[in-house]
Amino acid sequence: MSNISEHKKMIVQNRNAYHDYFIDDKIECGIELFGTEVKSVRQGNVNLKQAYAVIEGGECFVSGMHISPYEHGNIFNRDPLRKRKLLLHKKEISKLFAEVKQQGMTLVPLEVYLVKGRVKVLLGLGKGKKLYDKRDQAAERDAKREIDRQLKQG
Repeated sequence: MSNISEHKKMIVQNRNAYHDYFIDDKIECGIELFGTEVKSVRQGNVNLKQAYAVIEGGECFVSGMHISPYEHGNIFNRDPLRKRKLLLHKKEISKLFAEVKQQGMTLVPLEVYLVKGRVKVLLGLGKGKKLYDKRDQAAERDAKREIDRQLKQG
């Protein structure tokens, strides 16, 4: 399902998602934004910390994605936390919906970036980690770091 663009200008990454979820699959999708929101995204005023995606009525939406109001954008600014529609094909949405319902997966926005001037969102299909999974991963990372340190010293 991965159809990720190669030439992209990174805006923001959700590093917390990799800590909280086992990411199985990734999919790139467009996002429906208004003009002042696009300008704010280009400036990097996006926060993905509490963001998640849901599928309702055959359409995919991202909630909790905070896009700060554009400072030069008077009355045209929108609510920073409003639900935004993600642009996916019907087949992709139905496949994601099936995996979310059957396997208890979660749709998590991983990255926001620009491709040829268009704002894209990288959605990850992930399964939530338990506390002991996070501890195991931290222990593995520390052990690997210690091994690398010992090898480097001689």
